[in-house]
Amino acid sequence: MTGVPASAAGGTGRRPAPGAKLGAAAVNQASLWNIANILTMIRLVLVPGFVLLLLADGGYDPVWRAWAWAAFAVAMITDIFDGHLARTYNLVTDFGKIADPIADKAIMGSALICLSWLGDLPWWVTGVILGRELGITLMRFWVIRYGVIPASRGGKMKTLAQGTAVGMYVLALTGALATMRFWVMALAVVLTVLTGLDYIRQAVVLRRKGLAAERASA
Repeated sequence: MTGVPASAAGGTGRRPAPGAKLGAAAVNQASLWNIANILTMIRLVLVPGFVLLLLADGGYDPVWRAWAWAAFAVAMITDIFDGHLARTYNLVTDFGKIADPIADKAIMGSALICLSWLGDLPWWVTGVILGRELGITLMRFWVIRYGVIPASRGGKMKTLAQGTAVGMYVLALTGALATMRFWVMALAVVLTVLTGLDYIRQAVVLRRKGLAAERASA
């Protein structure tokens, strides 16, 4: 996620209208050190700290788990805000395009792997979620020459469900809350699979249309 100084967006000193698209020149002039990128960097730095907190004292101390949850929550919140700021103020850089998804997958992946390693979460759940994320990333490269598939409402619900479920598993919950987190994670897994299948469908359709357009123009 990145930023463009108002003066660089057109030489008028005016800030671009929120949501406006920038030309390639404006994107190239974007500053690396903007608030959206800084939030992404914070999220990257939080990953090793989160892992250390989660695994501290054998990984079962409620106090350390609470601190780990706090680090995870901050990472999730920064993910929301850096995306919002980037879209609203046209903060776009190549660094942000690469670092933002890496930070997202790093914090979620490290949480899932640590929870499974501690025995709190079945490995198959971690495998389904991480396999879906890796597969969709590869799918994006497969169809990127034909277009970009926008984030769907289901995808946003999936992200919210995953973040909520993992956060609940990070905390040392017992009783009814422990039962509730099982069902929240079940919902997250279902949404993960369904949205993944829908993304594959859209990618196949997009590629077919792209190939048809290439043949028509040949």
